[in-house]
Amino acid sequence: MRVLGSAAGGGFPQWNCTCPPCRAARAGSRRCTPRTQSSIAVSADRRQWFLFNASPDIRSQIECFPDLHPDDGRVVRLAAVLLTDAELDHTLGLLLMREGRGLEVHATESVHETLTAGTGVLRTLEAYCPVKWQPVLPGAEVSLGDGLCYRAFDVPTDKALRFPGAATHGRVVGYRLTDAGSGRSMVYLPCAQRLDADVLGELDGCSALLVDGTCWRDDEMPRLGLASKTSRGMGHVPIDGPGGSLEVLSPLPIDRKVYIHINNTNPVLFEDSPERRRLDRHGIEVAVDGLEFHI
Repeated sequence: MRVLGSAAGGGFPQWNCTCPPCRAARAGSRRCTPRTQSSIAVSADRRQWFLFNASPDIRSQIECFPDLHPDDGRVVRLAAVLLTDAELDHTLGLLLMREGRGLEVHATESVHETLTAGTGVLRTLEAYCPVKWQPVLPGAEVSLGDGLCYRAFDVPTDKALRFPGAATHGRVVGYRLTDAGSGRSMVYLPCAQRLDADVLGELDGCSALLVDGTCWRDDEMPRLGLASKTSRGMGHVPIDGPGGSLEVLSPLPIDRKVYIHINNTNPVLFEDSPERRRLDRHGIEVAVDGLEFHI
């Protein structure tokens, strides 16, 4: 598994933001590493890769990862793109892949409908290259070849719809990927409004978890005067506080827990912050672009 991008929408630092982490990143005044918008790549053999979400930073992310470069025979190593939702920071990169001979996209019916009739991302892409839609059905086991398979699961959300008309079921999903040889699994869950019993059940027995780490506090954005919406209102469970992900995830016996999709306002971006030290004490990592590990 390779983290191509670890930041939330807008990246870090965000182009129009003067929050403390963005200012520090530009000035170099504190230890914090710039990040591109979140996406990961997964492979069973390091020859064929599957992309989970396609961020607007996909070109630079691929250039930074030689395993995704085409070989001398112009064989593209990227087999398919799997989407967790229809958010722009997870889908605009599809348009940057229009030069390919074709693209296979795994998405739920709700996400497909939003990207076709709502944002128009897939409709536009189809004007440039063939797009093969593979419907994602939560709960179904799907083989990706070479002993790698996935099972998507529904992640409930009541975040306001930007494009009315899409089905409410399947708006957001997580993915559990399993290696048939070892039987070991990892879960990719970059967007979760709440970690309820059903979602936690999907984590049972996994070896690694990449999970939504967007905001530290629920009121992080209002406190900074940047927005009126809370973290949960934007569709993301906060790390800290009652019912926060740190409280819920800390006791779980998962070998590797990693926060991903980090918003530019989150103080865990500071490597010397008290919030980062709290995560260290609980054995939870903060993803950075280029992080790799094996399951």
